[in-house]
Order: sequence, then C-alpha cells, then structure tokens
Amino acid sequence: MVEFVQLTVNGIAIGCIYALVALGFVLIYKATETVNFAQGDLMMLGAFIAYSCIALWGLPYLVGILIAVAVLAAVGTGLDRIVLRPVVGQPTFAIVMLTIGIGTMFRAGASMTPGWGTETYSFATPYSGSTLRFGTVVIAAEHMTIILATIGLCAGLFAFFRFTKLGVAMQASSQNQLAAYYMGIPVKTMFSLIWGISAGVAAVAGILMAPISLVDINMGFIGLKAFPAAVLGGFGSIPGAIVGGLIIGVIEALAGFYLPAGFKDTAAYIVLLVVLFVRPHGLFGQMARKKV
Repeated sequence: MVEFVQLTVNGIAIGCIYALVALGFVLIYKATETVNFAQGDLMMLGAFIAYSCIALWGLPYLVGILIAVAVLAAVGTGLDRIVLRPVVGQPTFAIVMLTIGIGTMFRAGASMTPGWGTETYSFATPYSGSTLRFGTVVIAAEHMTIILATIGLCAGLFAFFRFTKLGVAMQASSQNQLAAYYMGIPVKTMFSLIWGISAGVAAVAGILMAPISLVDINMGFIGLKAFPAAVLGGFGSIPGAIVGGLIIGVIEALAGFYLPAGFKDTAAYIVLLVVLFVRPHGLFGQMARKKV
C-alpha cells in the first residue's frame, strides 16, 4: 500500500506537467481551432530561459521564473501575430505542419544557442533535495511543488476567465468570433493574448519539470504525452485536459512498476484507445452539431 500511494503521488506530479501542457493545447484549440504541436517545445524554451536566468546569470529563483514566463508569453503572442495569422483560412493540415516546423526550429535554435547546446543542464531551486513525510509515505519536495503550483495556476486561470472582463472577452471570442466582434471585442487581440497565456503556462510546466527531468532540447517531446491527455479528457475541455493529464501520469507511474518493461510508455495509450472506443469525444467532450 505504501508503494502504491508513493507511486500514485509521483504519477499525479508528472500528470500535472502533462495537464499544464495539455491545457495549452486546449486553450489555443478552443479559441482558434488550431492544434499547436509546438506547445512542448515552448515548454522546453521556457525551461532554458529559466536556466539562463538562474544558473548562468545568477538571478533569484522567482525572478528567473517571472522573466521566463514573460518572455514565453511574448513569444506566444508574436507567433500568433507574425507567423500564424497570415495563414488563417488555409487548410488545417497546413497550419498543423507549420506548428510542427516551429517546434523543430525552436529545438534547432536551442541547440545552437551559446550556453545551451545539446547538453543536459539543471539549476538550483529553493526546495531541491527536500522531502516531506506523511507517515510512511515520503514525497519529494519537487513533486509536491509541482502539484501545489498546478492547483494554484489552474485556480488563477479559472478566476481570470470567470471574473475579469478580459477573461470573459477571451471566452466570448473563443465561443463565437462573429458575435464577439459585433459586440466590440477585438477578436484578433484576444487570440494573441490566448497564445501568450498558453505559452506562459508551457513555460511554468518546463520550469516545474526541470528539477526532476533536467533541461535539454528534447524535453519538449513531453508534448507527445500531453496531446493524448487532451484527447482523453475531451479536446476542447479545460477540465478534461487537467483530468486527462492526471490519469495518464498515474497510469504511467503504476504501469512502470507493476507491469513488465515496455508497458510504461504504452499503457497510457492503451487506456486512451479504450476510453475513445467507449466515448469517442473523450471523458468531458461534447458532441457539436452543425446545420449545413
């Protein structure tokens, strides 16, 4: 039982990372109906910027986090305004390939950046090496920090979208672009801000992930786990992205311990296929009908 609880907590922590990256997928898709396959690489870029601020330039940990999130938010906004907005109206396949190309460019750029390259890095955190004990269960401070930070971030985003005028305007823009435009909402600006928020969330995920997986140019491939998490929860559902990430994280942790080697990386996809067989729209997805 102790092992089960320990593995479950560790799985929840990793699942929180999947959930944050999946949340970025969902926010962008709800607003623009675009799937951003560069979301994982934005996470990698945020981790590298935090590493530069904290380890290379010696800035305080919290200052480094704020700088990394601000820079990634600006990058996300710029991607929408400069790169993606000119291809609006093109086939979905073209936009998907464009986001995959952007992710590849981010990885290539990181590998050629002085001080980054293809090596693996780490940076000190105020909680590195600490543990929390609950009876016979020992939880690494890194895992507990990930869980608490994810809860706080999700609560903050909920409050932002629910109780602020800007958040309500973003919701209106994502639900009905034409109606929002007629009501005087600058829809294009809202979309750029949503891209910025999604990139900022990805940066937070990368910073939280860095102490347990280190920082390298391939850490963005975690998006390959986060995307199924978004599909499992119901693509387009924000609560579904969170739940889907947690489910995949826990299943992955338990399968890696209790099942034979090789099941750790496949168990989550098996569960995804089973869920989609029963509920093709995901756990929280809703069927949309359109009259033609």
